[in-house]
Amino acid sequence: MLYLASQSPRRRELLQQLGVAYAALDVEVPEARAAGESPEDYVSRVAHDKAQAGLAALPGNTDAIVLGSDTEVVLDDVVFGKPADAAQAAAMLRRLSGRTHAVISAVWGVSASHARREVCISTVRFAPLDEATIAAYVATGEPFGKAGAYAIQGRGAVLVEHLVGSYSGVMGLPLFETARLLRGFGVLPG
Repeated sequence: MLYLASQSPRRRELLQQLGVAYAALDVEVPEARAAGESPEDYVSRVAHDKAQAGLAALPGNTDAIVLGSDTEVVLDDVVFGKPADAAQAAAMLRRLSGRTHAVISAVWGVSASHARREVCISTVRFAPLDEATIAAYVATGEPFGKAGAYAIQGRGAVLVEHLVGSYSGVMGLPLFETARLLRGFGVLPG
């Protein structure tokens, strides 16, 4: 049985696109970058921790495969998590304005017998944003609960001038990489 250890409705919708049956698990893991930890290692560790927490919540379920994923926005080696308030959201958007940033998405699959990882790194360039644009976007409420204070699948799409990589990865679950991982577990044919 396949499980997705995520509270994100976006990840749940994306996984449905692969046409696999799964059950969702709500897990809570600390999301704090360790001193000296690279952004990619941090994102991968959090995704792994989510998958492991999901597996631990299913004691005795020896056929469980649990997916854990994490996505973060990175600019100048700074990880932009989810903004705590409107001021923090606006500050993140000001820093991203007119610049190219990375979006790192990691997916781990874990079972009782093995673990596999996939990482997807996309680059996103924001158009230059004026204060009125930033204030109007923050006022929509969309930046809250989103890494980097934007949702590419929502109104935040108008902030994005250019994308190289995985649209679904920027949303929170890179489907190509997730499908490859699931093929490795025998969940998908191939």
